[in-house]
Amino acid sequence: MKRLIAIAALSTALAGCANFAPEHTRPELAVTPAYDGELQPDGTVVASQLSYRDWFLDPRLERLIASALENNRDLVAATARIEQARARYRIQDSRRLPTVVADASGVRTRQSLSGNPTLGGVGREEGADGPASVTYNRFQVGVGISAFELDFWGRITNLSEAARAEYLSTIAAQRAFYLSLIADTANTYFEIIETEEQVALAEATAQSRREGLRIARLRLDSGVTSALPYRQAETLLTQAEQQLAAERLALAQLRNQLAVLVGGTVPQDLPQGLTLAAQADEQRLAAGLPSDLLLARPDIIAAEEQLRAARANIGAARAAFFPTISLTGNAGFSSDSLGGLFGSDGLGWSFGPTISLPIFDWGAREADLDLARALEVEQVANYDRTVQTAFREVADALAGRRYLAEQVETLERALAAQEKIARIARLRYREGVADYLEVLDAERNLFSAQQQLLATRRAWLQNRATLFVALGGGFEQDDRAAPGAVEE
Repeated sequence: MKRLIAIAALSTALAGCANFAPEHTRPELAVTPAYDGELQPDGTVVASQLSYRDWFLDPRLERLIASALENNRDLVAATARIEQARARYRIQDSRRLPTVVADASGVRTRQSLSGNPTLGGVGREEGADGPASVTYNRFQVGVGISAFELDFWGRITNLSEAARAEYLSTIAAQRAFYLSLIADTANTYFEIIETEEQVALAEATAQSRREGLRIARLRLDSGVTSALPYRQAETLLTQAEQQLAAERLALAQLRNQLAVLVGGTVPQDLPQGLTLAAQADEQRLAAGLPSDLLLARPDIIAAEEQLRAARANIGAARAAFFPTISLTGNAGFSSDSLGGLFGSDGLGWSFGPTISLPIFDWGAREADLDLARALEVEQVANYDRTVQTAFREVADALAGRRYLAEQVETLERALAAQEKIARIARLRYREGVADYLEVLDAERNLFSAQQQLLATRRAWLQNRATLFVALGGGFEQDDRAAPGAVEE
């Protein structure tokens, strides 16, 4: 028994003496070393150190994000995939150690002596009409190791490392979806606020134009004006009513989209939300360097783990060219009596290796190695593409932070000017200085300016949320641990 345990321990210690996997190194950064300096105003807030509760001011939005992170079905599925990958890793990793099986048996046998004189007269029984027979017992107990592969070339170790990397990649992929869910929920919520304000604007505009149409009708009936101003006022009203119907449709669709994001049912006890204009605060995010994204972005971490797995698979494919050495052994006791089972006379053991090396496999191993190498090339390209995508997302959001803010400021000034133009046009029309066409153009331009300002404010808020998530922000304090601490 001690000998078998010693053999198993020695076999485990010798496993993985060689490793043919390429050394894992990160590819060179496939982007410029810094973002555009003109798009980086002074900022001291590090996004990766903030949770979504620290960044978003709207209490209604915070509740919606919390509900999405708890109930979203895609996130639940992504979390389940982590457990699947973890189980696969544990299964593969267990093959690095021998499986020891204990067994025990007890058999009582009655055998005829007819045609078997070697059994002699032990336990002989004389039958009245049949041949003599013998009855005997056999008891056995022992432990054994069956076909344990000695991992001299690192094949099992590399397969275990590949499974571990796949597990870590799944964790990182779930974290990436976690952040994208925060951004999707926030962006949908901002669209809902904008659309609600667009609906309110269209309703107020339609009501104002109904009053204008009523006045135009009175002027027409009194003979002050012709039918043309009345028809122009009617056109203005129909345009506002058509826009109102379109905004209500968009609002219904956005609310349905939000319900899917939060898991099917939007909570009914939500606090009062903020308007678009009241959403932002003075926090300024520090963009840092593109190299900071390698640790802050879980999608980049996931791509790197996929690359690590591909390189481990190369090691396993290379090891297949060497002999496979397996060990089988057992040790135990056997006796004819249960009381004498564990005596020294009943001890027995056996062990021996088996060596296997395919001589002709018609190129199967070479093809496996070529496949593993091609997968590594693909994963390097995927890693580079992921880094480039992350860089582009941050660079685009930095540009949006500046230029969308400038657009909002410009549109606010333009709206103030357009309101004055519309007021003057209405006064000129009432005094008979101008025809209604001037009022028509002014009202259209005012409505368009109001709509454009709302849409640009929403775009600025969405860009703000995108920048926050693109820089790795959004995790709660308990979720900040990097996906590298794996239970061994």
